[in-house]
Amino acid sequence: METKPGVLNSSQVTEGVARAPHRSLFYAMGYTPEDLKKPIIGIVNGFNEIVPGHVHLRDLAQAAKMGVAAAGGTPVEFPVIGICDGISMNHDGMKYPLASRELIADSIETMVMAHKFDGLVLIGNCDKTVPGMLMAACRLNIPAVYVSGGPMLTGRHDGEKADLVRGLFEAVGQYAAGTIGAEELEAMELSACPSCGSCAGLFTANSMNCLAEALGIGLPGNGAIPAPYGQRKALAKLAGQRVVALSQNGVRPRDIMTLNAFRNAITLDMAIGGSSNTVLHLLAIAHEADVPLQLETFDEISKSVPNICKLSPSGSHRLFDLYEAGGISAVLKQLADQGLLELGEKTVTGKTLGENISRAFVRNAEVIRPLNAPYAHEGGIAVLRGNLAPDGAVVKQSAVAKEMLSHSGPARVFDGEEEAFDAIMDGKINKGDVLIIRYEGPKGGPGMREMLSPTAAISGMGLDKDVALITDGRFSGGTRGASIGHVSPEASEGGPIALVHEGDIIEIDIPGRRLNVRISDAELAKRHELWQQPAPKVTGKSYLARYAAQVTSASSGAVFKVIK
Repeated sequence: METKPGVLNSSQVTEGVARAPHRSLFYAMGYTPEDLKKPIIGIVNGFNEIVPGHVHLRDLAQAAKMGVAAAGGTPVEFPVIGICDGISMNHDGMKYPLASRELIADSIETMVMAHKFDGLVLIGNCDKTVPGMLMAACRLNIPAVYVSGGPMLTGRHDGEKADLVRGLFEAVGQYAAGTIGAEELEAMELSACPSCGSCAGLFTANSMNCLAEALGIGLPGNGAIPAPYGQRKALAKLAGQRVVALSQNGVRPRDIMTLNAFRNAITLDMAIGGSSNTVLHLLAIAHEADVPLQLETFDEISKSVPNICKLSPSGSHRLFDLYEAGGISAVLKQLADQGLLELGEKTVTGKTLGENISRAFVRNAEVIRPLNAPYAHEGGIAVLRGNLAPDGAVVKQSAVAKEMLSHSGPARVFDGEEEAFDAIMDGKINKGDVLIIRYEGPKGGPGMREMLSPTAAISGMGLDKDVALITDGRFSGGTRGASIGHVSPEASEGGPIALVHEGDIIEIDIPGRRLNVRISDAELAKRHELWQQPAPKVTGKSYLARYAAQVTSASSGAVFKVIK
């Protein structure tokens, strides 16, 4: 996609005698000859009417187009898909969200390469849209600014804060346990999600939207400005202006999203206690940027960065509280003042990260604590290894009860989410058990489903301080408790998680970063010899069948195999 300095990519479709037919097609849509002499900026709009975080994105696209036009560019809007993880949860639809990340990146690549845009404003919000868009930006390496749709306002029930997870999903478990009735459950349904926007806690969508600021590809305010606020439209307008400037100055995503920028993003992630899915997505984005980011980097940084925010599901604060406390810029300023960030990194503002946050300050020291009085002395995420996860497993340690940081218990083995969820709801899981949900990895699932329904049911039934869950699938950013995911190698590849038997003792040591099954190497080898790979769950012509054939391990970001 590289062009000579000062030459617009769009000149390939707008200049010269041979491009007369191309220009005529532009004129058919109402563009003028003057429009075609300006930078042509793609407005990538994730709008749809099935995702609460995306239902308002038309307004942001209009604002971005105004910004592009005001800065001397020609805005051209096109759509991209987006999935609501909440609606696709706990049925076979959950096989698709992670797989949609690659579709989103590929579709943006297809539109840009076919039509030769000079820059992009990427407007998304929910879980896989953000990484898919950033992957495309790095792959294409044309000037780009990412704008999120912003978090929804905080719900309330009986005078208490509520959201989709610490509200509805956990209420399902409460209902099963008989602690609430049908009328209260219905009342919670009507009040937990009061506005458009990504779900109100620090779940995957909001985690990634926050990290975009530290990566430098999102403007300050991208992570926390509420979706319904006018500031959100102003941010989109500014993004349109900035991408024209970036196209004129030749500043590209790979100039911004460097290894140091990724380290800044991971540092922020550990400080705020973001979703464990950020590990998958940052690895995938770095892969597209040709940045040598490794799984070990997350744990290295986690050990040196305190957790200074406790947002839902880990605590009672929501994104709106973070916004009022000073937003992500205030968190970054806290980290910068202790020398934990690389402040000289370029950003889409045209300034360095340090310049962006120089005037930020914390307005509420309970929402954003000082580093010398953190919620925890280590970061939000830990990477575990052992004979159950030789290539690593990921846990959101900031959301784990102290009682479960170290735990041993008998394995309760389930070859799929539905079987495990039914056992939980039927009261068949006992205190001390360690649930193993396997054959749910990127390839085996396929699609590496999120296990929010089982973990929320466990929490709702009051077992989150007594029961652990381990899977080669993954967890929603809304998950809390001793929930260990991304176990690699996955079961369908013959990883040790496929060899666990009912009743085997599982040893979890999060402070020691260990995850083991208490059997000998010889016994593991014997079981592996007897193991038979199961038939694929999906075959035929579907996208999922093709996805399963191409996807790699969670430990490498679940990206597609590189074609050599």
